[in-house]
Amino acid sequence: MGKITGFMEYRRVSESYGPVEQRVRNYQEFVGHLSDAGAKQQGARCMDCGIPFCTSGCPVNNIIPDWNDLVYRGDWKQALDVLHSTNNFPEVTGRICPAPCEASCTLNINNDAVGIKSIEHAIIDKGGENGWVVPQPAKKKTGKKVAVVGSGPAGLAAAQQLARAGHSVTVFEKNSRIGGLLRYGIPDFKLDKRLIDWRMAQLAAEGVKFQTNTLVGKDAPGKGIVNDAKKTISPKQLQKEFDAVILAGGAEQPRDLPVPGRELKGVHFALEFLIPQNKEVAGEGKNPISAHGKHVVVIGGGDTGSDCVGTSNRHRAASITQIEVMPRPPENENGPLTWPNWPIKLRSSSSHEEGCLRDWAIATKEFVGENGVLKAIKAVRVELHDGKLVEVPGSEFELKADLVFLAMGFVSPVQQVLDAFGVEKNARGDVKADTNHYRTSVDKVFAAGDMRRGQSLVVWAIREGRQAARAVDEYLMGSSVLPR
Repeated sequence: MGKITGFMEYRRVSESYGPVEQRVRNYQEFVGHLSDAGAKQQGARCMDCGIPFCTSGCPVNNIIPDWNDLVYRGDWKQALDVLHSTNNFPEVTGRICPAPCEASCTLNINNDAVGIKSIEHAIIDKGGENGWVVPQPAKKKTGKKVAVVGSGPAGLAAAQQLARAGHSVTVFEKNSRIGGLLRYGIPDFKLDKRLIDWRMAQLAAEGVKFQTNTLVGKDAPGKGIVNDAKKTISPKQLQKEFDAVILAGGAEQPRDLPVPGRELKGVHFALEFLIPQNKEVAGEGKNPISAHGKHVVVIGGGDTGSDCVGTSNRHRAASITQIEVMPRPPENENGPLTWPNWPIKLRSSSSHEEGCLRDWAIATKEFVGENGVLKAIKAVRVELHDGKLVEVPGSEFELKADLVFLAMGFVSPVQQVLDAFGVEKNARGDVKADTNHYRTSVDKVFAAGDMRRGQSLVVWAIREGRQAARAVDEYLMGSSVLPR
């Protein structure tokens, strides 16, 4: 523990944000990592608890007190090694993770939590600046071949771990570039895609091969799912050519809102707006959906909805309203009651700060249009009664809308892929596999990330990718030295 009384002497220092009027003019990252002095001070606030609840609150079980102390002492390279020992992609989690570790921080019971995420961000950025992130190729090859279907965080984490164990790994991606929803779903102003390219270069140097524009299966994914595939490969072919296959795609099937008027021009799934925008920023053509000068309504109060808000602001929308069917959560949690669990409270993102009207407890009844074009939505206020949402009599109203983005979460992985493999599924449509072995009902086929657990966080995907890699290594070799 670097400074025993640090948590009493220092206040939490947050990362700096670029001015709103400047950042909405482009799609560049605008969050600056802490200075060395600021990171050291945040590290000093760590209480070095007897039981580090932050570590158990973190899905990848980051050894947080250790790298907090190392940053406090100025040993950044060792801090990076400790960080990488549990997390393959801290450049991603240090930017977009909601930081359940901070909710579990002991200091969070009655004070501001240690800025764990900001320290992580500072560590990996310093590692990149100093050239400390280098390939770690296996010293000896096993002769075993593994196919990974999906190049999101679960697939890439599994691929990197297996390559380092000496296996020959090929990652299959249906789209034109590697990264999954890291590449296509998250706006560039939250995650610079050069970071994905940087990490891909490391994986390639470690022996991972990437095969893009390749759909596994024969049936194209459904509406709302991006698919740039120019060729297909059958599950049988993968099972024949490889010793093991890991299904690691995302939960890409969006939740729809089947109310009257759903077919009107102007009603879109969120990713139908966000994915083309990311492609436009990457120089891959113009986004066919423009929010410029339009009245935008975002239905859904989560991260995807927030991304629609931020992107609409950069399009110069005339107005942006984000609505959510659940009641408005409290401004602050009751720390002693909820700690160390993830609390329900009002969460505002940088996109909300840029300009957005937010409203809660609203159910959409109908999309209203003229000549097939969206003009408004009909909605009603709702209240919770005995755990059920009930409409408030006489509360119906109309909201002007030229564009509606449905951002109500994702219901399942792409069913066509799972059906092609013939794997057993659970009631939610996810692959049925446990977290001990990650094996599906089909021989040689494993599953991890959203395909196994459903829609979840990037940090959970990384955890499952790492654990599935160990399970595959054990399956192929009889034992494994890979960490879980």
